[in-house]
Amino acid sequence: MASNNVYVVGVGMTKFIKPRGQVDYPEMGFEAGVKALLDAGLNYDDVDQGVACYCYGDSTCGQRVFYQLGLTGIPIYNVNNNCATGSSGLHMARTFLQSGTSHCALIIGFEKMSSGSLKSNFSDREAPLTKMAKMMYTTRGIDPKAPSAAQFFGNAGREYIEKYGASKADFAEIARVNHEHSQRNPYSQFRDVYTLDQIMASPSVYDPLTKLQCCPTSDGAAAAVLVSQHFLDTHPELKQNAVLIAGQAMTTDSPDVFNRSAISLIGFEMSQSAAQKALAQANLTPADISVVELHDCFSANEMVTIEALGLCGPGEAYKLVRNGDITYGGKYVINPSGGLISKGHPLGATGLAQCAELVWHVRGWANNRLVPGTKAALQHNLGLGGTAVVTVYRRPDGEVAEKVSDEEVARRSGCGYNPAVEARGISEEDKRKVCSRSKSSRWMEKDELKVKSNI
Repeated sequence: MASNNVYVVGVGMTKFIKPRGQVDYPEMGFEAGVKALLDAGLNYDDVDQGVACYCYGDSTCGQRVFYQLGLTGIPIYNVNNNCATGSSGLHMARTFLQSGTSHCALIIGFEKMSSGSLKSNFSDREAPLTKMAKMMYTTRGIDPKAPSAAQFFGNAGREYIEKYGASKADFAEIARVNHEHSQRNPYSQFRDVYTLDQIMASPSVYDPLTKLQCCPTSDGAAAAVLVSQHFLDTHPELKQNAVLIAGQAMTTDSPDVFNRSAISLIGFEMSQSAAQKALAQANLTPADISVVELHDCFSANEMVTIEALGLCGPGEAYKLVRNGDITYGGKYVINPSGGLISKGHPLGATGLAQCAELVWHVRGWANNRLVPGTKAALQHNLGLGGTAVVTVYRRPDGEVAEKVSDEEVARRSGCGYNPAVEARGISEEDKRKVCSRSKSSRWMEKDELKVKSNI
């Protein structure tokens, strides 16, 4: 084992829900953090580095979430990197662990969103995407009635159709598959199944995208516990559930983003670069990948990203879709969680929810949606403006994932049930197990914070 290897030893998440203001971010973040520590079998006193991931919130929201676990004085970083925020935090923590400045890191992503399309919170300064919007206006024009994000990605879909001869039905089929997958994910915001005709007939958002091909705004949280090789070696009881981050790369835009291509404008090249670097680091190729969690904020982004990740050649993604090669029985299973389109997209939590899904698959815990023969899993998380993070996961022993019974998972998880197939809240006993034993928060001691299950 390489001395700078980093492992995921615990994951947890809340159910993703509609943004109705019913649950506040401290509650969501706390629940996810407790679940991740339970899954790892660790106490917050073991954690020496904290990373909080969110886009919408005041400074130090991360401390507000982490302090509920204890006031241990550890460094806590607050990360905001658009839709790639969660995986940016994951990348940051891995960097700390590889450098030896940390040995056990807890990353918590959370988001409390407003209903409707994404909007800037600041009207008195230039928006980060101004130059990209100008390029879109110059090359494709701007529709003042359509959401801006849908236009960025919808234009990429239009260019893909023009360039390769795909049809609108191909994009709708991507959404149909993701909706079909979501029925088996207990954490998914939407679990309804639709026919291809229903998806194509749903209200148009921005051609070729219909409503059922667009991710919703969501509230929710997810978390992961990462440890160094040294920590794992000194805590051998963690090895049974540990998943190796075999490769990971974080990239930002190259000059290609302004090459007048709508596909480049949504980050094709940075996704491609991140995938190549992460796979090379893992000493794997796309042929070794069985299951993928891909940033399908819109069906058009899944289409072009399939090619950016090297899962097929240029202009072949729509053929992969038509051949049924993005679902069970095909070449890959893409977004077994239901993806952003069905599962939901609380921005700061998305990258960590993808991590949780793939960890469950690599462990062999995702019993109702497991992909047989999985050797390695690939995660892609994208943020316009821009950032792409690609992460490759595999078992430390290099073997394929084998199904573990729910009863055995219940014994091994620390949760008392299989969290991959059942979404539950947290109990007072759960909190007592993982909160700091020596430096507990006064709020927790007085029981002033009541965590309400959002299940």
